[in-house]
Amino acid sequence: MAIVFALLGFASIAYGVAVMSLNSGTPFFAVWYALGAAWLAAAWATHAGAWANLPLVAKGVGAACLAAICVVLAVTSVLMIGQFDEQGENGLDYIVVLGAQVRPDETPGSVLQYRLDAAVSYLRENPQTTCIVSGGQGPNEPVAEADCMGTYLELHGIDPARIIREDRSANTVQNIANSMALMSSPFARTGIVTNNFHVFRAVKIAQKAGLENACGISAYSTPFYLPNNMLRETMGIVKDFLAGNL
Repeated sequence: MAIVFALLGFASIAYGVAVMSLNSGTPFFAVWYALGAAWLAAAWATHAGAWANLPLVAKGVGAACLAAICVVLAVTSVLMIGQFDEQGENGLDYIVVLGAQVRPDETPGSVLQYRLDAAVSYLRENPQTTCIVSGGQGPNEPVAEADCMGTYLELHGIDPARIIREDRSANTVQNIANSMALMSSPFARTGIVTNNFHVFRAVKIAQKAGLENACGISAYSTPFYLPNNMLRETMGIVKDFLAGNL
């Protein structure tokens, strides 16, 4: 068992290094270092007999915490995966494209580009749909995400008259609230465009905010980053659930 824990520890750290080296856009890769350290500590505790010498109550509490974490990870993973292939409905009144990282050269990062490509595809097939691009300017971004997104859509043939730019939001809850303020009605049929791992939370936030006719439009995400993105998203789901946003 100590060997298994050690292997998990080294694998977690190696994955964190890989995500960091590929410039994932956020410092979340550091969580993999913490997980790796925890697995290595568990390996040492098992090998040295520290776990065996713990009081029965402490073992029970530790096992219960581990079981709870596993259940949360399993449930949230099922919820996320269940929305991976959502493609919305035809003829929606609006689609809302959620912002993500903008590169220093003012072009969309890969996560954001996948969302925009999904939006372009939908807008070409549904010429009456209005698009709201939602995202403010982060501290490490040269322009507001909404401006980068609007420019990308225009360069890909979308009429600027169909694009509304919402450039104040800093998170998904604000994306939804600020975009709703720009709609003609809270009952508008609306598609939320985001990467597959994020669709579940984004749609639930929209519905809780009063956008009852919201559905998801799933964009691609790079498979290599999925463990990182889904772990981060699990934390987001738990946070928004506790905050009453879902």
